[in-house]
Amino acid sequence: MDEIRAALALQVIQDIGPAISRTLIDAFGPPSEIFRADYDRLLHIAGLGQKRAGKIVSFDEWHKVERIMEECRLKGINLSYYGDGEYPELLSQITDPPTVIFYKGALNPEDKYSISIVGSRRTTSYGRFVARYLSEGLSSMGFTIISGMARGIDSVSHTGALKKGGRTLAVLGSGIDVIYPPEGLDLYERIHRSGAVISELPLGTPPNRENFPRRNRIISGLSIGVIIVEASKGSGTLITARSALDQNREVFAVPGNINSPNSYGTNELLKSGAKLVTRPEDVVEELSHQLKGFIKAEKTVAVEISTEERRICDILCGEPVHIDEITRRAGLPSSKILGILLELELKSVVGQAEGKKFFLIQEEQRV
Repeated sequence: MDEIRAALALQVIQDIGPAISRTLIDAFGPPSEIFRADYDRLLHIAGLGQKRAGKIVSFDEWHKVERIMEECRLKGINLSYYGDGEYPELLSQITDPPTVIFYKGALNPEDKYSISIVGSRRTTSYGRFVARYLSEGLSSMGFTIISGMARGIDSVSHTGALKKGGRTLAVLGSGIDVIYPPEGLDLYERIHRSGAVISELPLGTPPNRENFPRRNRIISGLSIGVIIVEASKGSGTLITARSALDQNREVFAVPGNINSPNSYGTNELLKSGAKLVTRPEDVVEELSHQLKGFIKAEKTVAVEISTEERRICDILCGEPVHIDEITRRAGLPSSKILGILLELELKSVVGQAEGKKFFLIQEEQRV
């Protein structure tokens, strides 16, 4: 019996969740041995019970398993089960690891050096700036960036890693073949070419609300630390933080404006003992005992800018400034200003927020 088919069979059987599956695989070894065990032997497994043992012994729905395997083959989807050599090392350590994960892309051993960056779907320009800044910086150091491919902070974090040519993993709250949000198709393709898209849910599963809390335990379980960038009161992002604490992962939070609803959750986390993070180096310092020489030196390249570009940079700061204010202070036509700002964006010196507002990204690297 093929081991991945046996693991899939465990997932097909109702009432046998990830925690019970882990107990069974830990006890019997290869999943196929579970289906070779007799009823009395299965009853010795703590927490299994007569009903579940009976379902394993009498399992006869291998046609469903074969159908899943064939669909995965046709769609180019890979599978890995708890206990095999491809399964992510960190994820195997949580109490309820997915029995089987479906993925597109590649799972690499170096992904054990992963940082999750998550936050609100309804972001502020500040939140997007921070998510991009942290994801780009940590990716440049060699970390794999993990998030949930949702709108807002998640998508910005994936994009930041991709911009630096780094690895990024997206964990979906839908089946691996159901792209959500729908406009995320391009990001989905880019992620699985530079990392992996992952789901534990059966193929075709829609992005139902109840899927996301369980998805969040995988996001935190895959990483050595979780950064919460923005989270409102009652935000689902805080579930990821709780999962991280339960899994003995480090929780980081970005401080925010005390008047912003999006900062309520992060500021509360900081009051409760989360580690404050304002730069990638804060994460490295806190996790240094786990990294053991892993960090890659980030090459800082000075950006050459013209006199006119410097003039605009001197007007800008870390807070977004409206184009009308920039034009007024520079004393140049707005068409000219927009051209200069575009050049500065291409050099990653300036970023653009909503409402034609611009802010400075890397003041210290200008020459």
